[in-house]
Amino acid sequence: MVIRQIGFDHKGGWYHYRIHTLKTSELCKDRLFELRQFLEEMFKDCPHHYFQRGPRSSTLKFKLDNLDLKHVKNHDLCDWTSHGLEQNRSIYKTAHSKVQVFMLENDDKTIAVEIPLWLKPEEVEFYQSLFKTNEPLTGHIDLLRIEGNKIWVLDYKPKARLEKFAATQIYFYALMLSKRIKIPLEKFRCGYFDDQDCYLFRPDECSIPKMKNISDFC
Repeated sequence: MVIRQIGFDHKGGWYHYRIHTLKTSELCKDRLFELRQFLEEMFKDCPHHYFQRGPRSSTLKFKLDNLDLKHVKNHDLCDWTSHGLEQNRSIYKTAHSKVQVFMLENDDKTIAVEIPLWLKPEEVEFYQSLFKTNEPLTGHIDLLRIEGNKIWVLDYKPKARLEKFAATQIYFYALMLSKRIKIPLEKFRCGYFDDQDCYLFRPDECSIPKMKNISDFC
């Protein structure tokens, strides 16, 4: 079975976690082997109770400090999105599924979609002062790509140019995955896109703004 999949009933709805087993084996070698292990473990060891309560990355409404967001027109991610929306228009109900499955099946760099992630309070020093809770932060990455020996954490946003806080959401996805697989943020790249625009940034160059309570911005 080339594409392995399972549905997760997490807070907010059903998430269809999928990985391309062949591409994962080919692209996640040597220093990225921990990523392959994590992706495989999520089929049997995902801590589902984390996802029923607590803060979610997708609800964070504040901007990062030192964010250098690069706007790229006609990126290949935009092309993949256009093809996915067209080819899968009558197969899947949601635009996300249309794009995700098409890229997983056809893009030689995309290895997984809807990856479950979490961050525990003790894993970063700023957690308690910002989130004011002992519950883990959770989220699901739309698309995971391997390119240039870097881990690309990506989100499909149907109206990407109108997004104000997407970079914050995706930064925390990268941070969560970094903690899970013990690979530094320097090895990550982030971005969000639609069929027209793509916005890319380096998470290791960003920082969390000083705020009394991030829950005020959720």
